[in-house]
Amino acid sequence: MKKLFLALFLICLFNPLNAQTKSKTKRSLSDAVVKKQDSTKKKDPKDKKAKIQDYLIISHVNDTTFVDTTLTIQKEYKFNYLRRDNFGLIPFSNLGQTYNSLTYDFQNTSLMPDFGARARHFNYMEIEDINYYRVPTPLTELFYKSAFEQGQLLDAFFTVNTSPRVNFSIAYKGLRSLGKYQHILTSTGNFRFTTNYRTKNNRYNFRGHIVTQDLLNEENGGLKDDPSVENFETGEDEFIDRSILEVNFENAENIIRGKRFHLEHTYKIIRKKDSLSKNKLSLGHIMSFEDKYYEYNQSASDVFFGDAFKNSSLRDRATLENFYNQVQLNYSNNIIGDLQFNITSNNYNYGYDKLVVLNGNTITNRLKGDIFSAGGKYHKKYRGFDLDGAFGLNVSGDFNGNFFKAKATFKLNDDLSAIASVNHSSKAPNYNALLYQSDYINYNWQNNFNNTETEQLAFQLKSKKIANISADYSTISDYVYFKEDETSSQVQAFQNDNSISYLRIKLDREIKAGKFALNNTVLYQKVTDENNTLNMPELTIRNTLYYSSHLFKKAMFLQTGVTFNYFTKYYMNAYNPLLAEFYVQTEREYGGFPRLDFFLNAKIRQTRIFFKAEHFNSSFTGYDFYSAPNYPYRDFTLRFGIVWNFFL
Repeated sequence: MKKLFLALFLICLFNPLNAQTKSKTKRSLSDAVVKKQDSTKKKDPKDKKAKIQDYLIISHVNDTTFVDTTLTIQKEYKFNYLRRDNFGLIPFSNLGQTYNSLTYDFQNTSLMPDFGARARHFNYMEIEDINYYRVPTPLTELFYKSAFEQGQLLDAFFTVNTSPRVNFSIAYKGLRSLGKYQHILTSTGNFRFTTNYRTKNNRYNFRGHIVTQDLLNEENGGLKDDPSVENFETGEDEFIDRSILEVNFENAENIIRGKRFHLEHTYKIIRKKDSLSKNKLSLGHIMSFEDKYYEYNQSASDVFFGDAFKNSSLRDRATLENFYNQVQLNYSNNIIGDLQFNITSNNYNYGYDKLVVLNGNTITNRLKGDIFSAGGKYHKKYRGFDLDGAFGLNVSGDFNGNFFKAKATFKLNDDLSAIASVNHSSKAPNYNALLYQSDYINYNWQNNFNNTETEQLAFQLKSKKIANISADYSTISDYVYFKEDETSSQVQAFQNDNSISYLRIKLDREIKAGKFALNNTVLYQKVTDENNTLNMPELTIRNTLYYSSHLFKKAMFLQTGVTFNYFTKYYMNAYNPLLAEFYVQTEREYGGFPRLDFFLNAKIRQTRIFFKAEHFNSSFTGYDFYSAPNYPYRDFTLRFGIVWNFFL
C-alpha cells in the first residue's frame, strides 16, 4: 500500500488536474484509432500542437502504436486485472487469483527452462510485457476497478520526455481483495520504471527498465468434497453466503516476488544517410538480471498434502538468479535484407538452501551453471512478401536446447492479408519439474527428464470485412506435466513418452447493423493423446451483442450489451496451491455452463467508465460453475471501473 500511495503522490505532483485544458485543441484526442506509426517520423515544425499520433508506445520488439482513448468492444474485453483480452482463460473467484487455461500455444523461442509456479505468473510482467514511450507532453493514465469485498485495483502510470531524446515512465499496479470465500485474500503489486535515450545524431540509443513485483495469495485448498461441494451445487439459500462453506485449510499462503534490471543499447557503426544508401551496420548489447523466488508458508501441517517432516511453521522457498547477456551484430542491405548474428550467455542459479535425504537418496539443493548460445535473425521484404526468421542453439552447458522459427506475410489487398509460420523447439522442462524440495515428504524430487520437443505449423487470414481466421497444428514429444501419483495420491511431475497432436482453429468475426453489432469469437480444439495428459475443451465461444451511440450532442459515447461465454465439458485441470501448478485429473468433467455478463460503458472526453453485471445468470442456470475442481467460479456481482487519461 505504501508503493500505491507513492505512485499516486508522484502523479499528483507531476500532473495537476488542469491537464484537462488540453481538450481546447481543435483536434480531439479521442478521435484516433490504434494504428502503426513510425517512431522516427519527423513532424512539421509549423504544427506546434501535439496530436494523438505523437504519443508513442513502443513494444519490446519495436512495434510502435500511439495512445488510444477510444471506447471499443476490445476495450471492454481488456478491462480486467490482466489488462489484456483473457479469452481462453477462466479466472478464479477472487480478483488476483490464478486462471485456468482453456487453450495453449506451443510456439516457443526460449532456450532456458522456466521458473515454475506457473499458476502465479499470469500477472507476472516479463521483459516482453514492458513498453517504452515517447511523448510531446507529459501523459498520465489512471485505471481503477472495484474488487470483491474489501479492496480495490488501481494501475497508475505517468510518462514524460524531459527532452525530445530522453523519456522515462513510472507505473504501479496494486491490488487488495478479500474475496467471497474463506481465506482467499489477494495482495499484489507491480512497480515499473522505464527510460530510453538516443543521441542527437541517432548513432547511439539505449532503453531499459526496472521492475519489482510481489504477488501474494492466501490459499485454502478449495471447497471440501464433503459436504461443501454438495452444498454449493444444490444452491440452497443458506449457502449463497459463500463465507460459510468449509474449505480444506485456512492457514496457508504462497507468494512470488521478483526484481529485474534490464538494459538494451545499440551503436550504429555504418548509418543509412539517405535513400540511396545500401548498407547499415550496428552493434547491439542486451543485459538483464532477474532475481525471483516462490514461497509457500503454512502455520501447521495438513493431511491434505500427506505426511510432513515437521508439524508447524512449514516454509518452502525456491529461488532463481539469472544473469543474461547477448551481443548482436546487425547488418542491413537493400538487396540482402536485415541480418543479425548473436551470442548469448546465461548464468543461472536455481534451488534451495538445504539438502534433502529421502529413503537413502540425497536430493541436491542447486541447479546452477552457465549456458552459451548462438543465434540469428533475418527479415526481408520481397515481391509482396514480408519474410521473418530466427534460430537459436545452446552450444555449451548442462541444458540442451534449440529453436527455429520462420514466418511469411503476404498482403493480398488493402483488407486481406495471409500469414504462414513454422516453429520448432527443443527445451528443458521447467526448473520445478527437475528439482523440488518441500517440508511435505511427497513433494521432494530430482528428475532427469528429456527435453520437450514441439513442432508447430500455423496459418492466419486477416480481414476486417470477412473475418480473422487462424489455425495451428502442433506435435509435442516428451511432454512434462503434473498429476497425482497413484501410490502417494500427491501431485508430482511426470513425462509423457508418447507423441501428442494438437489442432486449434479460431475465428473472429463482427457483424454490424446500424448502431448494433455482434462480435463473435469461436475456438475449436482437437487433442490426440493416448495418456490424457493434455486436456482441452473442444469448443470455446464468446459472443457479444452490443449497441453503440453518441448522446448529449456527442458529449458522451455509450456502449451497452451482453456477453455470452461458454466452453464444452472436459477433464479440467485441478489446482495445487503448494506447487502453484495445475495438474491433470480424469475423475470428473467440468464446463458446459453459460456465463452471461451485462455491461454499460461510456466515454466522456478522455475518460472511459465501465459498469458490469458479471455472471448475472448464476442463480437460474445451475450451480455447476467451476474454474477448477473444488474452486467455484464467481457468483453474480456488480463491478465498476474507470480509465482516465490526462494530457498536459
